Amino acid sequence: MSKELSSATGGQSAAEDVRRTLSFLMPDLARFWALPLKDYASAVYAEGRRGRCSVRDDAMIRFRTFVARIALRSGASQDEAENAGRQIAASPVIQTGPHCHLLIEPDAFYTHLFSALGLTAHARRWHICYSSSTVKFIEKAKKGPGWLSLGGEVVNVFGLSRSRMDPCSVCGFSGPYRFTLAGQNGGGSANAAAAQLKAILPDTEFPSGAEAIKAANQVLWRRSFPPSLRLLQFDDIDVADLVADHFEDSASWLSTHLAGPGRFADRILRTVDQLNAGPWAGWVRQTTDFFWGLQDGRIFPLRFHDGVLSSWHPSFREVRFDPESLAAALRQRSLVPNLLMTFLVTSILPGVRVLGGCRQTVYYPLIRYLTATALDVSTDRELIDALRADERPGMWGHRVLRPMNGSPFMETEENGSGLQIAARYGACSLEDAAGDLASFTGDPIWAELSAQIRAQAIHPASVEWQWA
Repeated sequence: MSKELSSATGGQSAAEDVRRTLSFLMPDLARFWALPLKDYASAVYAEGRRGRCSVRDDAMIRFRTFVARIALRSGASQDEAENAGRQIAASPVIQTGPHCHLLIEPDAFYTHLFSALGLTAHARRWHICYSSSTVKFIEKAKKGPGWLSLGGEVVNVFGLSRSRMDPCSVCGFSGPYRFTLAGQNGGGSANAAAAQLKAILPDTEFPSGAEAIKAANQVLWRRSFPPSLRLLQFDDIDVADLVADHFEDSASWLSTHLAGPGRFADRILRTVDQLNAGPWAGWVRQTTDFFWGLQDGRIFPLRFHDGVLSSWHPSFREVRFDPESLAAALRQRSLVPNLLMTFLVTSILPGVRVLGGCRQTVYYPLIRYLTATALDVSTDRELIDALRADERPGMWGHRVLRPMNGSPFMETEENGSGLQIAARYGACSLEDAAGDLASFTGDPIWAELSAQIRAQAIHPASVEWQWA
C-alpha cells in the first residue's frame, strides 16, 4: 500500500481512496463499481457523441485509411481490412493502455481480455490497439518488454545483455532480434514453459523488438481467440507514417497549424509550462518537444526553438519544423512522434475514444486541454466546438482487470478460449476485478492528486478538466 495514500486518507484503504478520486473526477464511473465487469467493458466500447467538423472528417479519413493499411500488413484480406476501416469510423474506440508487450505479459493480457468483453458485447470484429514502443526493453528491475515471468522464473525474451536492454528502445532498428526465452544468465530455454512458448513463437529474425512482438502477438491471439475477433495492433513507428501522411498534404490541419505560421506549437509548449506550475504539475511531462530523435536503436529528447528541432545527441542533425522536413525525417525513422503527437492524429483530431491506464486517465484530458487552449479561436472555432461536444473521449480501460497471481500463458494453454476466460472474469464486480488498484496506489502522483482534491485546488469544474 502506498504510504502517502494510506496516511492521506486517515487510515482508510488506499484502494478506497482511488475509487473515490476516480468517481469524483469521472462521475459516470461511480455506478459501475458494484456492477459486473462486463457491464463496464460494454460501456467503454459503447458509441458516444462525437463532435463533427471538416477537420475531424479529414483526420478520420486518414485514420481509417491507416487502420485498413495496418490490417492488410497483418495478413487481412482487402475486404477484411476495409471492414476494420469501417469499424473505426463507425465505432471510434481504441485500446491505448499496454506498452509493446507480448500478449501473455499479465498487464497486457488481462487488459486485452477486458477489451474482448467490451468488443463482443457490441459484436465488433476488430480489437484495435496502440502499443507504445518508445520504451526500453527494461523499464524496472526484471520487468519490461525484454522480460517475461514464465513458469515461476523471469525469462529474458530476446536473450539480450544488460548493455543492450538498458539503452535501447523497443521501436529502435538495432536488430536482428530473435525469441530465445533464455534464462536470466543468457543460457538455453529457462524452463519447460519457456520451451513450450518458444516452440509457438515465430522462429525468425526481426529488425526491431516491436516488430517481433507484434508478429508474436498475432500468433498468440489466433491460438486464444476465435476468428470472429481479430487483433489489429500498431505502434509509434506506424504512427510516424500517419503523421507523415498529414504533413505531406499541404492543406491538412497539421501542416497548416502545428508546423505552420500560426504559432500553435509555441502555444502548446507555453501552456505545458503553465500547467506544470500549478496543481496538475507532473501529469504532462515535457520530456521531449513533439518528437523523439531515433538513432542506433535509441531514442533521445528533442527541443523546439526558433523553428527547428535540435538535440544534444552528437550525430543528430537539426530538423526544420516545417511539413516537408518533418515528413522526410519521419519516413527516414530519425524522428518518432511523442505521446502528444500520437494522440493528436489517432484520437483528438479524428475523434476517437482512447482507453488507458492509471496515468492516462488524467494526462489524456489534460492533453486535450493543451490542444484546445492552443487553438486560435478566430480560425479553429469548429474544431474547438467539436472537441467540446465529445462524450467521454478518454476512459479508464487498462489494468481494470487485475487477477491476483495470474499466469496468462498457463491459463490460455489450459482453458483454450480467451473469450471463455474473459466471460468468467466478466461476471465479477468491477470493484472485485480491479482488486487493490496497485498501479494507482503505488504511484505517488495519485497521492498528490488526492491532496490537491482535498485542498479544493482540483475539482471536476477545473478549467483544465473541462475537456475530460
